[in-house]
Amino acid sequence: MIQKPDLSFWKLWNLSFGFFGVQIAYALQSANISRIFRTLGADPHDLSFFWILPPLMGILVQPVVGTLSDKTWCRFGRRIPYLFVGAAVAVAVMCLLPNAGSLGLALSAVMIFGLLMLMLLDTSINMAMQPFKMLVGDMVNEKQKAKAYSIQSFLCNAGSVVGFLFPFVFTWVGLQNTAPEGVVPPSVVWSFYIGALILIVCVLYTTFKVKEWNPQEYRMYNPVSEEKETKANWFVLLKNAPSTFWKVGLVQFFCWSAFLYMWTYVVDAVSLTVWGTADAKTEAYQAAGNWTGVLYAIQALGSVVWAAILPQFKNTKLAYSASLVLGGIGFALIPFCPGQYLQILPFLLIGCAWAAMLAMPFTFVTNALQGYGHMGAYLGLFNGTICLPQIVAALLGGVILHLVGGVQSNMMIVAGVLLVCGACAVTLIKDK
Repeated sequence: MIQKPDLSFWKLWNLSFGFFGVQIAYALQSANISRIFRTLGADPHDLSFFWILPPLMGILVQPVVGTLSDKTWCRFGRRIPYLFVGAAVAVAVMCLLPNAGSLGLALSAVMIFGLLMLMLLDTSINMAMQPFKMLVGDMVNEKQKAKAYSIQSFLCNAGSVVGFLFPFVFTWVGLQNTAPEGVVPPSVVWSFYIGALILIVCVLYTTFKVKEWNPQEYRMYNPVSEEKETKANWFVLLKNAPSTFWKVGLVQFFCWSAFLYMWTYVVDAVSLTVWGTADAKTEAYQAAGNWTGVLYAIQALGSVVWAAILPQFKNTKLAYSASLVLGGIGFALIPFCPGQYLQILPFLLIGCAWAAMLAMPFTFVTNALQGYGHMGAYLGLFNGTICLPQIVAALLGGVILHLVGGVQSNMMIVAGVLLVCGACAVTLIKDK
């Protein structure tokens, strides 16, 4: 096998730069979906059901995009066409979703429209996000892969900071943070508009800057027999997947369940803990929604700092598990920090877990998959370990909320316990 060439920093940067824009869209979705649906009139006990759609679309779309792109060779590349189409759809949906309450529809119609837009948004974001991981798997050698994923992690967190801060910043510059009942505030609407603009600019940059290998070059650096590349189906791939694929998947199950509960309930938890109310009709609740965006940004900044510290650990598994434990402590602290600035500490700790979750699973798995072929299909299937836990957690969210007394802030403790379970599961991974 011919060794893949070393790439300059800027070539590694260009491979992932569009991820910055995609992550802004993802951050806006993560931080504002619960707020939007609560503002539109959703019941807190039903809130987790709205979060079934994003991972459900992910588990359907990502393996399909991975498999199809493995077989796609055209003048625009192998992975990039899917990136561009996904981003274009996401831009259109980002302009429609926050206006669901402004169309003069009945509440039931508003909810249906909002759910449809959410489904399309997550489908398109997943379609745009997946090619970046595949580009690294295709074109980066073993020695540089950790560096490439670290750059991707940095851009991911930088995009998150921007997306999370948008509503707070737009309120600060004068846009209204309140609106008539059932209507999303202008500060949130314009956040989605500007996020859509940045997304398409970033994706165009990657599209023009990255030249994927042609089929001959790809086979030269990734020598997998044509028969192996074409005959296996998803069931065969899963049957033949290395054990690392499944063990990392178990860790993912606990981690992504925990973060699903954060995204679902944290606005209400912060509003209840700091402002003393979880009533979505109040100005205090909208202020809590803005401040939660700031806390998410602090989480992302903490993640950037911790991502720089992680390579200093000689034991990768220890770094992974320690990060998850710190995140678990952060989740558990949220209900016990009554001041809005006290909430900064829990979110810095949560950022430690987020940094590990972004970089380490794909490093373990892509290294274990060398020589297996079907890298795109495998990474698409591996994304099932991100989506399936969220679906399960969303289905059980209302039941668990009832069991913890119907208090949304208690769901943060549940999330903390799940992350600690994930840390324990790391010990099963063989770091070879």
